[in-house]
Amino acid sequence: MKYSNIAFLSLGSNIGDRHHFMDQAIWEISTLPELQILKQSERLETAPLENTNQPFFLNQILKVMVSSAFTLPCLLDSLQGIEDKLGRKRRSWKGPREIDIDILTYEAVVMKTDFLHLPHHSLYSRPFIKQLLTDMGEIGVYTLFLELNHEKHYSTV
Repeated sequence: MKYSNIAFLSLGSNIGDRHHFMDQAIWEISTLPELQILKQSERLETAPLENTNQPFFLNQILKVMVSSAFTLPCLLDSLQGIEDKLGRKRRSWKGPREIDIDILTYEAVVMKTDFLHLPHHSLYSRPFIKQLLTDMGEIGVYTLFLELNHEKHYSTV
């Protein structure tokens, strides 16, 4: 299988055995033949941000290589299938969750559809994302979209 696209995934859990949910999610991701995990950040405990009346989160970032034949909708469906398999219930907006798997970035794709926004808003709205990317030696993915956004708004082309 040809792998050529790099994606960064954000994992989070704040209900039950958070480490177990994270371990299971990573294992499930590793069994997808279209994905290859290249790097994992350390796990970081963080306070909830938007909906603050809930337990603290455990967060982690994965750098994955994605098969060139695996479309973004297929990637999203597969990750949501893992969430469902692990028992994720969507209780309330930004509420507690067993597991949450977000696509932070996919190559340099910038898009906004009904089902997917890239880069994911949390890339810049959640400070721990920058911290984990820095710790992984992957801060370039963070700055790439700052540069693309700057070029989009200030380009003289």
